Amino acid sequence: MAFQQGLSGLNVSSRALDVISNNIANASTVGYKASNAIFADVYSSALTGVSSNIQIGVGAKITAVYQSFSDGLPTTTNNPLDMAIIGNGFYVIQRNDGSTAYSRNGQFDIDNNGYVITPLGEKLMGIRADINGFIPQSGGIIEPLFVSQGDIDPRASTLFSIKSGNLDARINPNYVDVEQTVPLQVPFDPANVNSYHYMTTIPVYDSLGMKHELEAYCVKTGPIPPATGNGTWEVYAMVDGQQSTLADGVTPTGPGTITFDAYGRLLSPIGTPTFSGVYFPVTSGAASPMEIAIDLGELNQYGSPFSVTDTAQDGYTSGQISSLVVAQDGTIQGRYTNGQAKNLGQVVLATFRSNQGLTSVGDNLWIEAPDSGPPIIGRPTSGLNGLISGGQVEESNVDLTQELVQMIIQQRNYQANAQTIKTQDQILSTLVNLR
Repeated sequence: MAFQQGLSGLNVSSRALDVISNNIANASTVGYKASNAIFADVYSSALTGVSSNIQIGVGAKITAVYQSFSDGLPTTTNNPLDMAIIGNGFYVIQRNDGSTAYSRNGQFDIDNNGYVITPLGEKLMGIRADINGFIPQSGGIIEPLFVSQGDIDPRASTLFSIKSGNLDARINPNYVDVEQTVPLQVPFDPANVNSYHYMTTIPVYDSLGMKHELEAYCVKTGPIPPATGNGTWEVYAMVDGQQSTLADGVTPTGPGTITFDAYGRLLSPIGTPTFSGVYFPVTSGAASPMEIAIDLGELNQYGSPFSVTDTAQDGYTSGQISSLVVAQDGTIQGRYTNGQAKNLGQVVLATFRSNQGLTSVGDNLWIEAPDSGPPIIGRPTSGLNGLISGGQVEESNVDLTQELVQMIIQQRNYQANAQTIKTQDQILSTLVNLR
C-alpha cells in the first residue's frame, strides 16, 4: 500500500507543480487569475470494513483547481480605451464565431469599422448612445460597441449668462466714470462710448456653427444723487451690432431692466432671464433670427470696479473627435476639437453566482457553465458590479513570491514521496532475501 500512497503523492505534487508553473508563466498576462490546486485524502474501506479505528489512508488526490478572482493591480497605459475593472464583473465579449465569452482583460482598441475590439479582433459588448449622445438609464440593447469618428454637429446659442460679475455702485447715472468727469450722453448709442457705462462681449454661434459677438451694454438710470433708493440699470443687447427685435424681426424690444437692493443683491428679475425670447437677425445664411435668452441673474452691485469674471453660453461650432475617455460607469466619451464632449456608448459587465463554475477556454476568456449560473448583465458601479478605471489595465494577480515558495514546498513533497517508495522497496527487498 505504501507504493500506492507514494505514487499518489508524486502525482498530486506533480499536478500542483503544473498549476504553479502555469501561474508563473502568466505572471505578466493582463487579467489573468492565479490558480490553486485543492488536495484531498483518499481512504479505502475494503480492507477494514466499517471499522474506523484502524483506517489507513491510501494516498492523496486533487479534487479541484480553483482560481482566485481577487483584483490585480491596475497599471496605467498610453491607450485611452484600455480599461481595468475594480471589483466584481467581467467584460462581455462577442467572439468571432458569434458565441459569447467573458474576460477581465481590458486591452481594447478600435478596428477599421469603428468597433471596440480585443487583441483577437473580438468585439466588446455594451449599450450604444444615440446620435445626440443619449444613453438610456435602464434597459437598452446590448450590442457590439461602436465608436463613431464623425464630427459633432454645431449648436445654435440659445442662452447667454453672466455667472460672476459686478456693476460699480459708485457710478452716478449722470456720468460715465466714477470720478464724474465725463457726462453721460443720451440716448444710448453703441458707437458712442460715452452713452453707456459698461459693456461686455461673448462669442455666440448660429445654426451653422458660425461665430458672432453678443454685446451687453449697461446704463445706470437711478437713483440720481442726492436721491436714494435701489440701483437700477438698463441693459441693451446686440449681436454683431444688430439690436434685438421681436419675433416679427422688425419691432425693437428696447432695453431690459435690472434692479439691486441696498445690499447689492439682485432684486429683479429673479429666477428669469433679463431678456427672454429675444431675436437677433443674422445674415450668414444660417437660420435667422437667432433666439437667445440673456440671463444676468448673477450680477452684483457693490462699491468696487466693474468686472465680469465668468460668462457662459450654450452654443458651439462643429468639431472633430480628438480623444476618447472612459468614465468609471463605463461610459465611453468622445472629446472634440470645439471643446465639447459626447457620449458614444457604455460598457456593460457580467457577474455570476459562482465564478469558480466558469469554464476557462484560454485567451483570457471564460464561458458560462451550469455550475456558474447564468450571467447577470449590468452597468459598472451598479449592483454588485465594480467600476471601470479608464486608461489602465488589470495586471495578473499572481504573487510570484508565494508561487516560488509553493514550488519549493511541492519539490520537497515530491522528494519525500519518492523516498517513501524507495524505503518500501528496500523493506520488500529485505523480506524477499530472507533465508
